[in-house]
Amino acid sequence: MPRSSAAALPTSTQHLSDATPLPRGFYQHNPEQVAKSLLGKLLVRSLEGEELAGRIIEVEAYLGLADPAAHAFAGRTERNAVLFGPPGFAYVYFIYGMYYCLNFSCQPEGHAGCVLIRALQPVAGINTMAMLRGIPPTSPAKALTGGPGKLCQALDITRLAHNGLDVTQSTSALRVLDDGVTPGRIEATPRIGIRKAQDRLLRFLLH
Repeated sequence: MPRSSAAALPTSTQHLSDATPLPRGFYQHNPEQVAKSLLGKLLVRSLEGEELAGRIIEVEAYLGLADPAAHAFAGRTERNAVLFGPPGFAYVYFIYGMYYCLNFSCQPEGHAGCVLIRALQPVAGINTMAMLRGIPPTSPAKALTGGPGKLCQALDITRLAHNGLDVTQSTSALRVLDDGVTPGRIEATPRIGIRKAQDRLLRFLLH
């Protein structure tokens, strides 16, 4: 079977209006399963009447209390409460004093787990994304949304505005849609930029 390519995934959003939000049940499974299933889905951000959208092509799974690299590892706090459920909510945190990172809570309520969204293939609102990133609209996708901090900047996602947001609702400013695209083969690698549990193959991506 040929290796799947993110570049081969549809870049048109002509059927975006027919795509449906992922239901809460989609997120009730373990983070590894949810992470793989999110690949190829559309992350959509409604911003001042415009829809900015990108197809998810890279994610990382974090296993909660069983994962030393997870924010939930030390237990529930006010900061990480979203991770303990219910599933299908945005968990946004600030890192390095510069960047926001977007995650989705998963597993049944009371069981911490999440998936970090690491990269998108832009499909709609590219000019606005580029403006928010401060780069030319002709910039490659990697420069636009090729990292967790970059994609949050491109979609204007912040902790204040989006942490705790329900992403399963069709009226939400931030949601994940299924337009029927099947991504194909998925590559698993160690996670990036962590100091603990570095050997676990919990980063999943399409090239």
